[in-house]
Order: sequence, then C-alpha cells, then structure tokens
Amino acid sequence: MTQQLGAFLIQLIIIIVTSRVFGYFFKKMGQPTVMGEILAGIFLGPSILGGIFPVYLDTIFPPGSLDTMRILSQIGLILFMFVVGMELDLNVLKTKARTAITISNSSIIIPFSLGVLLAYFLHDYYAPVDAPFYAFALFMGIAMSITAFPVLARILRERAMRDKRIEAIAMTSAAINDVTGWVALAFVIAIIKAHSFSNSIYTLLATVGYMVVMVFVIRPLMNRFAKAKKTNFIKQSTVAIIFIVMLLSSLCTELIGVHALFGAFMAGVIMPQEWDFRQIITDKIEDVALILLLPLFFVITGLRTHINAVNTPTLWAVTALIIFVAVLGKLGGSALAAKITGENNYNSLSIGALMNTRGLMELVILNIGYELKILSDEIFTMMVIMALVTTFMTTPLLSLLDKVYKKNPRTD
Repeated sequence: MTQQLGAFLIQLIIIIVTSRVFGYFFKKMGQPTVMGEILAGIFLGPSILGGIFPVYLDTIFPPGSLDTMRILSQIGLILFMFVVGMELDLNVLKTKARTAITISNSSIIIPFSLGVLLAYFLHDYYAPVDAPFYAFALFMGIAMSITAFPVLARILRERAMRDKRIEAIAMTSAAINDVTGWVALAFVIAIIKAHSFSNSIYTLLATVGYMVVMVFVIRPLMNRFAKAKKTNFIKQSTVAIIFIVMLLSSLCTELIGVHALFGAFMAGVIMPQEWDFRQIITDKIEDVALILLLPLFFVITGLRTHINAVNTPTLWAVTALIIFVAVLGKLGGSALAAKITGENNYNSLSIGALMNTRGLMELVILNIGYELKILSDEIFTMMVIMALVTTFMTTPLLSLLDKVYKKNPRTD
C-alpha cells in the first residue's frame, strides 16, 4: 500500500508540474491555458516522452497503476461538468435566444450531418470490428458538433474583447450548443448502451423523466433553499448539500444508462442563478478540479493517444480530411447562420471561429466513445489531433480577422 501510494504521488507531482509549465507557456503564446495542459498529457504519453524513453513510461505509468488515476480523473470530470453547468447564465439565453438559437442549431445540425457522412466512408476502414455503423456514425456526428463552452469563455476573457455583441452572441450560442449537445450525447449513449430497441426506448424515456424531475422538481427546491440560506458566508453544510445533489444526479444518469457526466452537467444547470456566492462555489470547485484532478484526465487521454500510429501519408490525409470537415461544418455552419440573421462578414466569421473551439469538451466525448469501444486507437488519435488543431486555430484566426477587417479587439 505504501509503495502504491508513493508511486501515485510521484505520478501526481509529475502531472501537475508538467501541466502548469505547459499551461504557462501556452498562455504566454496567447492560447488558452487548457491547450497547454492537454498537450502536457500527450507529452507525457507514448506519443512523445514515452516514445523517446519507453523505460520511463513502464516505470512511471505502468498499466497496472492507472486504475486509481482513472477513477480520480472521472471525479475531476464530474466536478468540471458541474462547473460548466453552473457557468451557464440562463438569463442571457433568454435575452439573446432568437439569434443564438439559429446559430446554435446550425452549428449542430450541419457538422453533425457532415460527421455522419464522413463516418460512412471511414467506418469500414477505421472503426473497431465490433462497432456497428449507427454507433460509429452517431458518435462522429456528436464529436463534430460540440463547442467547448468553458474554453470559449476563457478565450473571450483573456482577449478582453469590448465588442459585447459578438461576445454575447457567441457565449449564448455556445451555451445553447452545450445543453443541446450534451442532451443529444445522452440519447446517443442511451441508444448504444441499450443493445436493443425496447431497452433504448426505456432508457430514453427514463432520461426524459430524469430531466423533467431535475428542472421542475429539484430546481424549485434548490431555489427555495437558496432563498432560505441567502448569505455571503458559505457554510460547510450548504456546500455538502450542493455536492450531494451533484453526486445523486450523476448516479441517476449512470444507473439510467447515460454517462454520469451528464448528471453532473444537469445538476450545475439547475442550480439557482441568483445565489450571491455562486461564483465563489465555482471558484472553490475549479481550484480542486482544474489544478489537481483534471490533469489526470489529460494524461489518461495522452496515454491513449498514439500520434506515431498516424504514420502513413494516407492516415495523415484522413486526419486532414477530418479537420477540414470539422472546420467546414462548425465554423462554416455558424458563420452562415450568423450571416443569415443579419450579422456582417466580420461578426459572422468571428462567431464561426469562436464556435469552432472544441478543446476539453471534445476530449471528454472522445474518451467516452473510446471506452464504449466505438472509436479505435487510430480514429481516436485523429480526432484528438482535430480537437487540438481547431482549438489552437481560434486565437490566431480571430487576430487575422481583426487585421483583415482592421478591427481592434480592445476598442469599440
């Protein structure tokens, strides 16, 4: 036990230090910190450091030592998804709903359709042998459709954009996209896990029932609790109740047959919007989730990512095709919808570039697909590369648009 604990602590120290260092340098480059943390996980895996020093990988991250890391990384993801849900401002959704719904729907329907179409050509060559086409196609569609709402929020915050219209539309569209995308993912997982039509109907109905209870029963109860406990001082009993709601919600969706992360997300969404200490709770959870636990998830992803497996011109061509389809569907679909709603070219392309950000949310979905044995090692690696490229290109693309249209992001 002592040796296992010592080995895990060594892993944890290496992971946190590497993540913070990479995050720091990427922030200096004008990229979101999470990009550096994601690449830190890949750096520690077999693609880079493990490929150069195989002995290091066998010594520091032997396969038998990863069970504890997987469990803790899932706890970190549950906390993170809860924070994502809490960061959604439902009041903003109402004020910008019309334009944002049009953009959000387009940014889901178009890339989802292109993802399914792409899956038709890739399934026979790159999907696992036992993965049925419908499962592979649904997951490719969802993976193409997601926007990383938290990363998008941080990009806008770090750029200090004063064009509040673009910011509000992009944030609202991404928020609606987040809710729609995760609900769609929940239904996709339910269908895939059910293994039969009757079971899938039961799971879908149970998921709908769960969502109705969360919105129309638990949310009003939490609102009443918030009013009774309205204070700027956060008691431990209050935090305990919040965690219990989050964990019970995660447990419910896991038992229903939908991933626990959806339950954590829904728990965050139904939390009272008017709580004065809502941001404080978010900050408290983020400190633990983002610094201590979430880097474990990046390393788990890095250990599953074998970039050296994409080692032929054909595989790199397929990777380029995936990136092209992802950008065309997400950026193109969002920009087209923004243009239709009356936005000018600069605003439309800026909104499209922001909606094209995938980041951590994409990795979460890809890991779910990998664990369900729907994505092979090759397609998993290609999709991870796509997530990195589409996220990395956001900030340079926004700067390029500012230059082309002679806009200054820090001036009106």
